[in-house]
Amino acid sequence: MSDRTPKNILIVRTDRIGDVVLSLPVVSVIKEYYPDCKVNFLIREYTKSITDANPLIDKSIIIKEENGKFRIFENVRMLKKYHFDVVIILYPTFILTLIMFLAGIKKRIGTGYRLYSFLFTDKIYEHRKDAKKHELEYNFSLLKSIGIDFRPGINNVKFNLNLSDSSLNKIDMLLEANNIHPEDRFVIIHPGSGGSAVDLPVDKFKEIIKKLSDSDIYIILTGNKNEKKMCDELTINEKVKNFSGLLTLEELLALISKSLLLVANSTGPIHIAAALGKQTFGFYPKIKSCSAQRWGPYTDKRFIYEPELDCRDCNRKQCEKLNCMNFININNVIIDIKNFLDNKMENKNVH
Repeated sequence: MSDRTPKNILIVRTDRIGDVVLSLPVVSVIKEYYPDCKVNFLIREYTKSITDANPLIDKSIIIKEENGKFRIFENVRMLKKYHFDVVIILYPTFILTLIMFLAGIKKRIGTGYRLYSFLFTDKIYEHRKDAKKHELEYNFSLLKSIGIDFRPGINNVKFNLNLSDSSLNKIDMLLEANNIHPEDRFVIIHPGSGGSAVDLPVDKFKEIIKKLSDSDIYIILTGNKNEKKMCDELTINEKVKNFSGLLTLEELLALISKSLLLVANSTGPIHIAAALGKQTFGFYPKIKSCSAQRWGPYTDKRFIYEPELDCRDCNRKQCEKLNCMNFININNVIIDIKNFLDNKMENKNVH
């Protein structure tokens, strides 16, 4: 092992659930190249269940914050105790970059396109907003500074999400309490996005639910407690169960693992579903920085739907003003979901 071989890496990903999920595949590749290297994640508390589910991650460290603001000197003191030799900031801010500089981590890897990029020792020159690659692939670009030139693809990345027995048992009990038995089939619809994307209108979700609830499957609605009112509106009959606000993130993983498929906007659960090998149906605007090319589920088990409009260089303000997401053809969505469910049932009968 040479002096340049990384021994104790910190990966910084302090944004949302989906961002953290899309960062997981770098771990197994780092471990393949450097089996003796420790790989640690610095994350926010609410995403800890994601990194805890990956057994290859040596430690999940919660960033210290107050009222949504990172505590600079508290984090510096904390990080110094770990003696990291490399930090990879997958999506930086000035404060995060300053914390890593003040913590004295020798090798600091990040983008070369920020005013504060001089605080990095190793810079990668890629504009993520151009969406020329997927977010997961941009993450791998940063590994070049530690001697890893790996080309990720749908068939060669591993998320390594392991589900706990306790969360699986909790979901079994919750399903039973809602009269969904082990032999019953269910799909998940996640209608919100917590503001991370431009969403499909609620009325469109209601159309999907009406058509699907004609069949012999159950529909489970998921979301955070702030999305409960919206999910209440979509609970149109006894086939639809509203689980919004009921689940921890760990339990959401377990629920998705037991489902047939997931329907969602561009948000964390769609990336969890892809990581667990589930069929995904996702709604995406024609905004380059929010596009499926950059933020779609990283799987071949996916259907992607965009507004059927001939628009170019769309931005979020214009997309919301013109209600572009209303121009997604819901009939196509329903046909694709029903075809998938029919094929699933046929294959089950064959076996």
